[in-house]
Amino acid sequence: MTAQLWCFGESGNAYKAALTMELAGYDWSPVYVDFFNGASRTPEFRALNEMGEIPVFREGDLTLTQSAVIQLHIAEKTGRFQGSDRNEVLRWIMFDNHKLSAQVGTARFLMNFVPHDKRPQSVIDYLLGRLKPVYKTLESHLEGRDWVADNAPTIADFACCSYLYYPEPFGFDRAEWPNIDRWLEAISALPGWKHPYDLMPGNPSDRAVKEDT
Repeated sequence: MTAQLWCFGESGNAYKAALTMELAGYDWSPVYVDFFNGASRTPEFRALNEMGEIPVFREGDLTLTQSAVIQLHIAEKTGRFQGSDRNEVLRWIMFDNHKLSAQVGTARFLMNFVPHDKRPQSVIDYLLGRLKPVYKTLESHLEGRDWVADNAPTIADFACCSYLYYPEPFGFDRAEWPNIDRWLEAISALPGWKHPYDLMPGNPSDRAVKEDT
């Protein structure tokens, strides 16, 4: 049975789940959510996920939401990328969820997907300031090690890396963080890796084409 993942290319949270499935060799297919035209706010989507958030995973009678829950399910079902220390894997997934993705996702959204005249610069500046020590923590942690939570890649790596491959500006330059850059290169060298815009439907250029036609 092919699993389905409700997602869209610009979503770093959806990418965590999609990348985990792709690298684990899971049988899945994307279901495009037209987020920027309000698809996640419709009654139909809210019936699927009352939180109104992406991603949503469905396989048979099982429906899961929240990227970390989906990642854990895939890792446990396939026996891949679980790591040898569950607590350490969960520690870094939670670090990502609370410190990294939550702030990167918001900063990136405000800096790239909100009209220029409506961008709250004070909020953006605050988020960029908050993110500097988060990048420093990850950079320091990766000194002398290849992976975040183990001596092999785990779902913690696929959580923490998720927003850092996107090309839009959000205050992150890989060249400034050599350990993070090396780690991102290692993840992208894994068999089956795909960029978020290649793995999931929808990206800013698609919207630009639609707006021009």
